[in-house]
Amino acid sequence: MTRKVVRVGVSLEPALLALLDRWVRERNSGSRSDAIRDLIRSELSHRTLADPDADVLGVVALLYRPETPNVLRRLTAAEHRWGEHVRFTTHVHLEGDACAEVVVLLGRGREVVAAAEDLRGVKGIVGGGWVVTPPSLAGGRTGHRHPHATGAPPRP
Repeated sequence: MTRKVVRVGVSLEPALLALLDRWVRERNSGSRSDAIRDLIRSELSHRTLADPDADVLGVVALLYRPETPNVLRRLTAAEHRWGEHVRFTTHVHLEGDACAEVVVLLGRGREVVAAAEDLRGVKGIVGGGWVVTPPSLAGGRTGHRHPHATGAPPRP
C-alpha cells in the first residue's frame, strides 16, 4: 500500500532552524521532514498516553540477582497476575552473575502501567524501568480486548 505524502511549508526563525538541523544530525535522521514527523508523532503519543484507557504496548526491563531467595518465584507469580497482559518474556544472563527479564505487555494504559509497576516492585528486583507507547502511531493495534474490570488483578 502506497501512502500519499503531502508537502507543506514551515516558517522558522534561523535560531530554531539551526537547533532543528543539529537535532537532525544528532539523531541521524534522514531529513528535516523525518525529524518533524517524529516530533509530531511524539506529541500525539503524549496526548494518546494521557488517556488511561488508551490501547498501549509496554516494555518492562527488570534487573535482579538470581541467587536472591525466591526472586524467580515471585517474578513468575507477578507475571501470572498480569497473564492476559503479558505477551512475551525473555531472560538474559548478564556478566557478573546478574540477570535481566524483559516483559512485553499489551492492554489499556492504566493496566499496563499498573502491571509494569507491580513487576518492578517484586521483592528481589534491584532495578529496571518501563516504556509505554501507543501502537496507533504505526497504524497498529494491540488486539487486546477489555471485557474485564479495570485496575490491578487481586494479589494471591
